[in-house]
Amino acid sequence: MGDYDEDTAFLGQTGPFFWTTFFLLNTVFVSTGFNGLYIVFVGAAPEHHCLVPDVNLTEEWTSAIIPFTIVDGKEVQSQCSRYRLDVVRNLSAEGFVPGTDVNLTGLQQERCLDGWNYSKDIYQSNIVTEWDLVCDDQWKVPFASSTLFVGYLFGSLISGYLSDRFGRKKVIFISLAAQCLAVLLQSFSHSWKMFCIMFLFVGASQISLYISAFVLGTEVLSKTMRVLFTTLGAFLFYCIGYMTLPWIAYGIREWRTLLAVLSMTSVVYIPLWWFIPESPRWLITQGRFEEAEAIVREAARKNKVEAPSVIFKESELQGTSPGKTYSMLDILKSKNIRCITLMCLVLWMAINIGYFGLSLNTSNLSGNPFMNCFLSATTEVPAYVVSTCLLRRCPRKALLSSFLILGGGVLLLIQFIPNTLQYVALALEMTGKFGFTMAFSIVYIYTAELYPTVLRNVGMGMCSSAARIGSITAPYVIYLGTYNKALPYILMGSLTIASSVVNFFLPETLNRDLPETVEQMQECQKLCKGPKKRKYAENEGRRNPPIQCEAKSEVHALPL
Repeated sequence: MGDYDEDTAFLGQTGPFFWTTFFLLNTVFVSTGFNGLYIVFVGAAPEHHCLVPDVNLTEEWTSAIIPFTIVDGKEVQSQCSRYRLDVVRNLSAEGFVPGTDVNLTGLQQERCLDGWNYSKDIYQSNIVTEWDLVCDDQWKVPFASSTLFVGYLFGSLISGYLSDRFGRKKVIFISLAAQCLAVLLQSFSHSWKMFCIMFLFVGASQISLYISAFVLGTEVLSKTMRVLFTTLGAFLFYCIGYMTLPWIAYGIREWRTLLAVLSMTSVVYIPLWWFIPESPRWLITQGRFEEAEAIVREAARKNKVEAPSVIFKESELQGTSPGKTYSMLDILKSKNIRCITLMCLVLWMAINIGYFGLSLNTSNLSGNPFMNCFLSATTEVPAYVVSTCLLRRCPRKALLSSFLILGGGVLLLIQFIPNTLQYVALALEMTGKFGFTMAFSIVYIYTAELYPTVLRNVGMGMCSSAARIGSITAPYVIYLGTYNKALPYILMGSLTIASSVVNFFLPETLNRDLPETVEQMQECQKLCKGPKKRKYAENEGRRNPPIQCEAKSEVHALPL
């Protein structure tokens, strides 16, 4: 196939067709924003204590049957135990007064055999209150959260094949329908197991939707619009959905109704089928040249430009002979690439643990959980804007390490903030979220610039898999907070600081051409390592033509 951008240059860089496609595709990302993290509210544990059945206890014993315990320096009612009901009932019947006639510390305790009482100050109902996912079953909440990210893993593995086989547009709308159906069925879950199974399908359909829409935008839009779409558009519209979620959850405190409403929002995308075009690039690869040309001519009509009589020449449409195919084994063969890949895997895993860990932790922070979630989403907007500006002129290695140290450093500081200064702790957590979001967007570009063209797709795929492992782990990292409030912050902060050290060993890629082959990648790395390596490279250059590493590289963010 010839140069598609050259063949369609007559369309210009902007125009009604490109702007319409830009906004319509970006609206799709809004749904991924508020359908991705509703587990923050659906899986939040409200205040609770053992249910005490009506067994004619006196008022004093009804109040005293729940023992007190120390949590984070505060005396609170126990959430998982009570004094033995038969003993308390006998003491109450005999007229003893708790604390005066009976020393409560000497009484035996038992588990909540009759269930729990839950506070309805914040949530009317959610999966925790419905299926008693507390105490011994508390682990089921992070497990449910992890099934979403397992779905992300499966969805990212199959979405590429499906969109290459059936087309980008079809997969987008099939994924929208699947997401709508999965969330709707999840709202009718009759058990925790069914909830988890449906959450897996929610994750798979959601990431498939995100990736397919992202790829369609990069293939349909002009070069100028493509840069805006991949660096800001997709991320900012995702943030709009993320910021909308807490307000929807604030208005709907019953989890089944909330999920039903969220599922129905996908219905508004049905009319977009008649306005979003299929990718002409994909149509050409499938030999459907007339359909591709019809879309381009329609784009020319909307942009009010005249299309040439022949857009794609027959000689250009003939496929080129296939070259060598590369796999993960090719990454393992080279020590250089093997080390770079290992370091990238650590980076992606650490960043995802921190990013999703802080996103899922908003319901555990002091204050209003809806406002905390909104603030967490809002911090991402300036992060994406600032990172886009800084990436144009700042070294990737220093930039990424700086924000990793910022994100990890403030998390390590949080444990030293006294309980009387909760707003300071909240501000530090939001600063950490800003740092992780910056690192999140930078690592996309940096990783893509490190790999040669022949291995870039394989390398990014491996890093994406590491990211999935990180996001699957994140709910369990937050779960450690049930044992010690500082543990999640210490673990995420330490891991992030360690990854920033690892990042210093990666080569710089600013103002360097993207390597095409493995040999070029290794040569460029030699040129980046200092005078001794450069001298060696000059000697080698007498035998082999030098590799140009001067021009600015242009890589756009890829979907995680």
